[in-house]
Amino acid sequence: MSPRLAAAAAASALPLPLPPPAVAAPSRTLRALVLSPGAAAAVSSTLLRRGAPACLVRRLCSSHHSSAAAAATAVEEARRGRKQLGMTPPLYDYLLANVREHPILRELREETAAMRGSQMQVSPAQAQLLAMLVQILGARRCIEVGVLTGYSSLAVALALPESGHLVACERDERCLEVAKKYYQRAGVAQKIDVKHALALDSLRSLIDCGEASSYDFAFVDADKRMYEEYFELLLKLVRVGGLIVMDNVLWYGRVADPLVDDPKTISIRNFNKKVLEDKRVDISMVPIGDGMTICRKLVDT
Repeated sequence: MSPRLAAAAAASALPLPLPPPAVAAPSRTLRALVLSPGAAAAVSSTLLRRGAPACLVRRLCSSHHSSAAAAATAVEEARRGRKQLGMTPPLYDYLLANVREHPILRELREETAAMRGSQMQVSPAQAQLLAMLVQILGARRCIEVGVLTGYSSLAVALALPESGHLVACERDERCLEVAKKYYQRAGVAQKIDVKHALALDSLRSLIDCGEASSYDFAFVDADKRMYEEYFELLLKLVRVGGLIVMDNVLWYGRVADPLVDDPKTISIRNFNKKVLEDKRVDISMVPIGDGMTICRKLVDT
């Protein structure tokens, strides 16, 4: 056998090199670590030991921390009264200066700003849009799920005719006391039926009382984990051609961060996906405030 053939035979007898180890997707535990303060180094080290390419680890951590920082900034801006995802403070101030805000709404907004959870309040621009939608619809019967201190419900009530009716569902009695004070001050208390109970119970009660398909407009800004349940009940209560508006559908940008997987974020992602594919409604996701999806009911349910 020639030396060349002998070398080739010897090479073929050698074992094939092992394939590189598969890189497992980060586990839920690892994703949780990424979300904990100061854990980036530990996560990076763990992923590298598992064989993840260094460039991928850097990109993953950098992407998450950028979006987490953006979300934290958005929450802080909302606490300060500047609730508009992705908008700089000077531009938001300009927007606010061009919103027609009723003086009593402004007073309510300023009082709420000093309270815990004030970032949950809709922005003046959102409230103005809600009021305009009610006026365009010629709505007379409305529902709000999640009142907080009453800013959005007051804006809607002010837009309703004197014969208008708004069912306001809220479980926090302390917030309702503030809301009711401003309803009285604005002269719209007679239009508002406050339901101090769990919203699901209140909505089911309305259906049981024969009020299906009798409402023109609904707005939801409540427990994010219950969005799908609220939506299904409101589809029964709102008439064909009526609107259901869902708040916080962009959730301070967290919905776009694949490493964020807390129950509220997952629920909003699932709701957004479901409503996108729901042929019972027309939809428009509007990047105002923290994101609102406007749904127009097309068929009886």
